Amino acid sequence: MTPEISRINPDQLHETPGYHHVTVVETGRTAYLAGQCPVGPDGSVVGEDSLDLQVDQVVENALAALAAVDAGPQHVVRSVIYVRSDDREDLASVWSRFTASPLAPAFTTASTLLGVAQLGFAGQLVELDLTAALPA
Repeated sequence: MTPEISRINPDQLHETPGYHHVTVVETGRTAYLAGQCPVGPDGSVVGEDSLDLQVDQVVENALAALAAVDAGPQHVVRSVIYVRSDDREDLASVWSRFTASPLAPAFTTASTLLGVAQLGFAGQLVELDLTAALPA
């Protein structure tokens, strides 16, 4: 059984580029994924100079983590994207890449996009934090 998930944009709040201000999960279990990083199966950071390659690896890793709990992008109820940059164009580029990926339904929910000074791995430019409402 799929959990009942409502996504709301209150009239009093600004329009969004696809995400919702509020996400409500009526019942069920929740999975909290560790920050998904652009690290390949061999343990190394991919595409150290490429936001696009790093986003693609993060998408692959996030889909695998969701699948491990029998969930998909449509079950995501919260996302936080971290980009190692203070350039708004970089942040917009990462948002666009994620929302055009197979993980895109995850970003129709409550989402936050942040530019940060540093991430955990040397050469890491992107990290994604997801919370999912699990199907029964």
